[in-house]
Amino acid sequence: MTALVEHRNEGAVATLRRGLRMMPEFRRGLPATFALALMATAGRVVVPIAVQQVIDRGLAGPGGPDLDLVRNVVLVCAVVVLLTVVAVYRMNVRLFRTTETALAGLRVRAFRHVHDLSVLHQQGQRRGSLVSRVTSDVDQLSTFMQWGGVLGVVSLGQLLVATVVMAVYSWQLTLVVLVCFVPLAIAVRFFAARLAVVHGVVRERVGDVLAAVSESVVGAPTVRAYGIRERTAARLDRAIDRHYRAQVRAQRVTAAVFVSGEFVAAVANVAVVVAGVLLGLDGDLTPGTLVAFLFLVTLFVSPVQTASEVLNEAQNAVAGFRRVLDVLETEPDVRDPAVTDPTTARELPHTPLGVRFEHVTFRYAPGAPPALQDVDLQIAPRRRVAVVGETGSGKTTFAKLVTRLMDPTEGRVLLAGIPLEQVAFASLRQRVVMVPQDGFLFDATVADNVRYGRPGLTDAAVHAAFQELGLGDWVAGLADGVATRVGQRGESLSAGERQLVAVARAYVADPDLLVLDEATSAVDPATERRLTHALDRLTDGRTTLTIAHRLSTAERADEVLVVDAGRVVQRGSHAELVDADGPYARLHASWRRSSAGEPQPTA
Repeated sequence: MTALVEHRNEGAVATLRRGLRMMPEFRRGLPATFALALMATAGRVVVPIAVQQVIDRGLAGPGGPDLDLVRNVVLVCAVVVLLTVVAVYRMNVRLFRTTETALAGLRVRAFRHVHDLSVLHQQGQRRGSLVSRVTSDVDQLSTFMQWGGVLGVVSLGQLLVATVVMAVYSWQLTLVVLVCFVPLAIAVRFFAARLAVVHGVVRERVGDVLAAVSESVVGAPTVRAYGIRERTAARLDRAIDRHYRAQVRAQRVTAAVFVSGEFVAAVANVAVVVAGVLLGLDGDLTPGTLVAFLFLVTLFVSPVQTASEVLNEAQNAVAGFRRVLDVLETEPDVRDPAVTDPTTARELPHTPLGVRFEHVTFRYAPGAPPALQDVDLQIAPRRRVAVVGETGSGKTTFAKLVTRLMDPTEGRVLLAGIPLEQVAFASLRQRVVMVPQDGFLFDATVADNVRYGRPGLTDAAVHAAFQELGLGDWVAGLADGVATRVGQRGESLSAGERQLVAVARAYVADPDLLVLDEATSAVDPATERRLTHALDRLTDGRTTLTIAHRLSTAERADEVLVVDAGRVVQRGSHAELVDADGPYARLHASWRRSSAGEPQPTA
């Protein structure tokens, strides 16, 4: 947290320096781009020099007008201008290619890093905010680097070259111009700091808007069901209004910079004309030199006049860049040993896995009450274990620790005798599969979703997997069989049908340890019968840990763990526990009463 606060308070240059360390692709393309920029800016001073030569030597020379000189100067000027155009074109192409390559890499790294962060960290962040950092914040940086970056590089070169040539023509007038811009240079530091603050707020408000929009779209059925469109719209309106106000505040500061630049530029032009005339009257300045100097002042002033817009876009981009870098520099609290220390990373054996909890305690936040407390137990390979308990007792925490979505606060979890923190993620994700309660599906076909469990399977192999699970008749009843599209989040299917696809996905993955977050908790009786049969086939011969909400699951398990207030208070078979006086018997009796009017699931 302290590091994030320091990053928010750091300057733009420090942010850019920090970012360039993470963008090697951009650093590699900079030298050639800057060389082209110097060629482009150097070509711009040819016109003022040509004007001075034509006036002083070609038209007002001691021997009268010299048309050959005029022609030669114009031809040289035309050639240089043509080369400048080519240099500008090549510079733009290189800059666009370099920035897109670098930003594509940055976007990929940010996206992957979000997935590297633990579930606990992701739950502490609004999804819209995380999405905005990978999308709109990087887009803002891309826009600046391809527009403001080009303009900034060319303007800086133009400013330097114009200053050098002005000093060669007249150091007195050059000093007049620089003195006029000293107050603006001082003011820009203040404006830059202010812009950094207001644009930081703008980028945060963009995340707020994206969060509000995504939540209202995903939750549209709930919004309609409860008739809360007005309340949802009001929440979105507030987010949009806050974004609007933040943008207005930012534009006010931008306008102040622009007006200051315009005012100083006008003062500089007037001062040069007055001082130039006075120097001309004393014979210290030729007419051609004065006219050329006015051209050069325009070249000098032009970057300053556009600086307000460049500064505005720069601070907006830097604010977004800072948010992206903050994500990239957030250290994952669950790290892949194959990345951190490949020499110690271990592989899980391709056999049913035993699970060992060694005095495991877990807290969701420092100082919070433990979700699990001093859990010490062992689960033998090939056992089907149900974890039951009241809501909030700590059941789901079991699943997250076994799959290493989180690490214990104290103690450790072992699979096949290997501490989980030593197991390479590739091996862990291959040998341990979790089927979540919501059965999330991607916007693709049924077959494509099943193939997430084993890439490369043919449609025929996917169909065969459904047949083996006893789900062949269900697949055949779909509009296009396994080629049926499921829609976003699988919303073209019912909740139970989504779970059928999720079970098939876990089946083709062929894990050695299966973790189920009660797949039958929110389905109709007919689908529950299908699911129960499929789950029996799925769990056969595998170590299975099931978070059981319906105690019919516990009835079929080899063993039941009863969790209460983060502690395992009972352990045994269903038959043993239901006849014993304790929490399980009370839970089972309550479940029986609540489901008395419902058809009982069959194996």
